[in-house]
Amino acid sequence: MKISDLKKSGHWPTLLTAFLYFDFSFTAWTLLGPLGVQIGEALHLSAQQKGLMVAVPILSGAALRILLGLLVDRIGAKNAGVIAQIVVICGLAAAWLIGLKNFEATLLMGAVLGFAGASFAVALPQAGRWYPPNMQGVVMGLAGAGNVGTVLDALFAPRIAAAYGWRNVFGLALIPAVLVLLVYVIFSREAPVDVKKKNLGDYLNLLRQTDAHWFCFYYTVSFGGFVGLASSYVLYFKSEFGLPAVHAGDFAAICTASGALLRPVGGAVADRIGGIRALYRLYITAALALVAAGFAHSLYLNLAILLVASGALGMANGAVFQLLPQRFGKDIGVMTGLVGAGGGVGGFYLASSLGLSKGLTNSYFTGFLIFAGLCVLAVLGLTLVKTRWRTTWGALAQARI
Repeated sequence: MKISDLKKSGHWPTLLTAFLYFDFSFTAWTLLGPLGVQIGEALHLSAQQKGLMVAVPILSGAALRILLGLLVDRIGAKNAGVIAQIVVICGLAAAWLIGLKNFEATLLMGAVLGFAGASFAVALPQAGRWYPPNMQGVVMGLAGAGNVGTVLDALFAPRIAAAYGWRNVFGLALIPAVLVLLVYVIFSREAPVDVKKKNLGDYLNLLRQTDAHWFCFYYTVSFGGFVGLASSYVLYFKSEFGLPAVHAGDFAAICTASGALLRPVGGAVADRIGGIRALYRLYITAALALVAAGFAHSLYLNLAILLVASGALGMANGAVFQLLPQRFGKDIGVMTGLVGAGGGVGGFYLASSLGLSKGLTNSYFTGFLIFAGLCVLAVLGLTLVKTRWRTTWGALAQARI
């Protein structure tokens, strides 16, 4: 498939604005991670508290993806996206004007930022509904590549905080927030497809299907690993190697960029060789890299290994969403919410467990090792379902699985 094909099919302004919305939303969603060092020092937080602080937005986003998934099918993706963006803008304004006075305030702010993380349940189905099945891997990957916003966080948030104070980071974030909202309102469109309105019972009905659980688990590992690491990198490089917050942010940006930018590559690879084969390779690569990171004590060797880990997990995100529309095309809005929630739970687990591991053992190794084990479980899960998938719904799919 050529990139020019995207202009011939679907609606590229919606694909672009979905990317921009997702991009800024990820910037806001993980904002507490890059600011974790400065906020932690200002509020005298422990390693466990800092781990929980950066993990709460991820968990909040997981739960809110269910809500936005319902809203997408009932009031339209665009309207749901506008509402979520307004809530995030109000949260950023409050944090700037009032500040975060204590640990509890950071947790409340994290809960509000969850609305940004829930953008996943809006941007992906909004873009995906415009395009045919054989383009879903690339389209979902391009829309989902908005998670490059985590890179912008790591690069700029620590620098702005060092120059103007971390509180003003929230104020300056309002500028792109308002601009993206305006662009989104003006240029994004709803796909001309009939969408059955869903309710909470539809989620419960889908959860009765075994495949729904498998997809949630696979995304718990891939996206959970990616966003959990992205939220923890600045704290990790600061703690393990004594880097200043700004330099730790630079290293975090490098690692996170690999996962964010390679997501559409993962979708394209899955389109070519099949999502199952792609996930096999990517989960194994991520598991080996996470274990190796626990043993690597050289800064630059550690950087290289974690770059591979984030890259593999980011590509796995694209591969999961190459498979998902083939299996649940008629329920993609609800399933995006469910699967996205699973990814958020995984991110919350990894980010909080890394902080807990550091606080209890003075090392991140245990946290890395356990998550590597989850990658291995995902590989075993693929082994269990691959034959059934390929001989049932996969045999009828219009793309390789």
